Amino acid sequence: MKKLRWGVLGVARIATAKVIPAMQQGALTEMVGIASRDGDRARKAAKELGIPKAYGSYEEMLADREIDVIYNPLPNHLHVPWSIKAAEAGKHVLCEKPVAMNAAEARELIAARDRTGVTMGEAFMIQVHPQWVRTMELARTGKLGEMRAVFGSFGYFKLDADNIRNIREYGGGGLMDIGCYPIKCSRMVFAQEPVRVAATIVRDARFGGIDTLTSAVLEFPAGHCVFTCGTQVAANQTMQVLGSAGKVELEIPFNAPPNEVTRIKVNGETEEFAPCDQYTLQGDAFSRAVMEGGEPPVPLEDALRTMRVVDAVFEAADTGKWVATGLSPGR
Repeated sequence: MKKLRWGVLGVARIATAKVIPAMQQGALTEMVGIASRDGDRARKAAKELGIPKAYGSYEEMLADREIDVIYNPLPNHLHVPWSIKAAEAGKHVLCEKPVAMNAAEARELIAARDRTGVTMGEAFMIQVHPQWVRTMELARTGKLGEMRAVFGSFGYFKLDADNIRNIREYGGGGLMDIGCYPIKCSRMVFAQEPVRVAATIVRDARFGGIDTLTSAVLEFPAGHCVFTCGTQVAANQTMQVLGSAGKVELEIPFNAPPNEVTRIKVNGETEEFAPCDQYTLQGDAFSRAVMEGGEPPVPLEDALRTMRVVDAVFEAADTGKWVATGLSPGR
C-alpha cells in the first residue's frame, strides 16, 4: 500500500513522544525526516525514532523533494509562518492545535492554502477517536433527545518559567493550550456554532500575564457549553454531554491512552472501545485526504471557527461583557 512521506518540523516532545511513534504505525504514513535548528538534536531524535533523515534547519527539510507532507508541532507563534513556508514549498501541512495565534492569522493560513493548492488541516486528534465519533453520533441522531448542555474541565499544574506554555509571546496560557479542547468538543456535539460568549480570566504577572485560570460560557442556539481550564490546578480532564433525554460522560476525553480500553457512559451504561491511538488514526486520515483529494479531518475553516471563539473568550474576559462570535450558528 502506498504511503505518504512525512517530515516533522522540530523536536517538540508531543512529536517525539506521542505523534511520531503513533504515525509510524500507520498504514498510510511513513516518517522519513525530522528537522531542528540544532543539527545534533535532529540527528539524536532521528536515531532514537528510527527516522532515516535528519536536517539541521527547517528550510533544508522543506527543500527536500522526497517529503510530501509536513507535520508542524512548533510553538503556537510559529504555526502560521512555518506552515505557510511549507505550503509555498509544495508540501501538504498538518499543523498542531491551535492552528494560529488568533483568527486573523488563521485566515492568512487559509489564503496560503488556497494560493498554493496544498491540503492543510489542524491536528485536533480527538475528532477521529472512536469515543468522540460515537458521542457525536449519539448527539446528532437524537439518541440524547435535544441537545442542551456541555460541561468540561481541563487542567494541570506547571510553574516552569521556561516552558512554552508559560511564555505569552509564544502563545502560552491555558485557553490556547487546553481551553480550545472543550470549545472544539462542544462545537462537535452541538453541530452548531456559539453565537456569544461570557468569560472570566485569572492572569499571572510572573509569566507576562498569561491566563492561568479561564472559565467561560458559550451560548449555542440549542444550549450552553460551560468550561474551566487551568495551568496551576490539579491535573484533571472531564467532559459531559447533556440532552433532554440522555447524557454521555467521557472517562478520559482528551488524552485517551492508546494501549487501554476507552470508556464512555451513556445514561449510566458503559460503552467500551478497543485500544487505539488517536494520533495514528489522525495521520492516516490526513494522508487519505491528500491521496484522495478529500477534506482533512479538521479543515482550516473549522480551525478558524475555533479561533474566533477563542478570540471572543479573551475579549469577553477583558471587557466583562458578553461578546458575539460573529459566527453563523447553523452549518
